[in-house]
Amino acid sequence: MNLYIITGASRGMGLALAQQLILPGNALLCISRGKSDALASLAEEQQVPLTQWPADLNDAAPVADQLKAWLVEKPLAYDSATLINNAGVIPQIAPLSDVPAQDITRALRVGIEAPMLLTSAFLQATANWRIPKKVLNISSGLGRRAMASQAGYCAAKAAMDHFTRCVALEEALKPHGAKICSLAPGVIDTDMQVQLRSAPDANFPDKSAFVGMKTQGTLTSPFEAAGRLIAYLSRSDFGSNAVADVRDIA
Repeated sequence: MNLYIITGASRGMGLALAQQLILPGNALLCISRGKSDALASLAEEQQVPLTQWPADLNDAAPVADQLKAWLVEKPLAYDSATLINNAGVIPQIAPLSDVPAQDITRALRVGIEAPMLLTSAFLQATANWRIPKKVLNISSGLGRRAMASQAGYCAAKAAMDHFTRCVALEEALKPHGAKICSLAPGVIDTDMQVQLRSAPDANFPDKSAFVGMKTQGTLTSPFEAAGRLIAYLSRSDFGSNAVADVRDIA
């Protein structure tokens, strides 16, 4: 049985990922602010083990401790184990000087502190598991390209890319190390895009570009994006590039 741990799985692309991974032979642990009745129904229909933890990753340390304890109890339960760090938030869309401190703090706690803590817990708990282990960090093109009024989000994603590079080097030195990749999924039609398109023009110089992508129909659906990410996870060379973009993959 293959274990998938997914954060932010109650909506958007996280929900689409979970829905597509609810298949016979898999087991899922979904960590989100609320439980999804749709996921529960689908898992029951497919007879797939599903555990849902309601948790706010703005306070991720207790969640990481809970994850480590949960995994330690299951050393021989799975054929593979994968952590997908998907959860993220956009702070108020405005110049950094105008963004409330609590918005900045939350963006960084959910966007970079939580993935690091959960990855650490996952790697510690599974250190002696002699099975394939993977960590997929959902990054963004904005972690690799600066954008005005997006300092918090861009910083979190850039940090995600670089911590992934560091962990990849560390895990490569271990006899049963995990494969890890920070993958940008392309531009997806989610609630985050609605936030960007709804921002005041004066606060967001790049707003017209996001409005244009929606108008021109160039956004990827969450379902399609999730399918691409799952396909990338299944590649034999997963982790050979610590930082990647699905748009660059043939």
